Amino acid sequence: MRRPELPVPIGSPLQILILACSFALAGYAGVRLLDGDWFEIALWFVGAAVVHDLVLVPLYGAADQTLLRTFEAADRRAWIPYVRVPAALSLLLLLVWFPLITGRVTHRYTGATGHPPADFAARWLLLTVVLFGASAVVFAIGRWRSAGARRE
Repeated sequence: MRRPELPVPIGSPLQILILACSFALAGYAGVRLLDGDWFEIALWFVGAAVVHDLVLVPLYGAADQTLLRTFEAADRRAWIPYVRVPAALSLLLLLVWFPLITGRVTHRYTGATGHPPADFAARWLLLTVVLFGASAVVFAIGRWRSAGARRE
């Protein structure tokens, strides 16, 4: 006979304290961030959310569906994660570092840091190659292991 499960508490006092501290820190950062050009920053956040939801999410979905159909047509559905993961990480890095990768804000970067910007485009491309290369190695090792297991 199974014992009834006890209800799980929402959180320990330590978890609640840590959560409260994180909210306080986020609030402080928000107040400091919005101290000067609050309207432009708020507009940027709203614009980023709208662009993400209305433009980027449909593009992500369309690209993923194209990838899925391509690999299913070639009967290689198991290969999809080995392309999805490095592509998603590479595109995330491109999205985050886009202004520096394209060189649009080099003057701001130099003014803010006092250093000339590094070659972000070449580094992003190199990191993309490394991500896809590592994925290919993991894929090859998995295929090699599964081929060895079939031979035994």
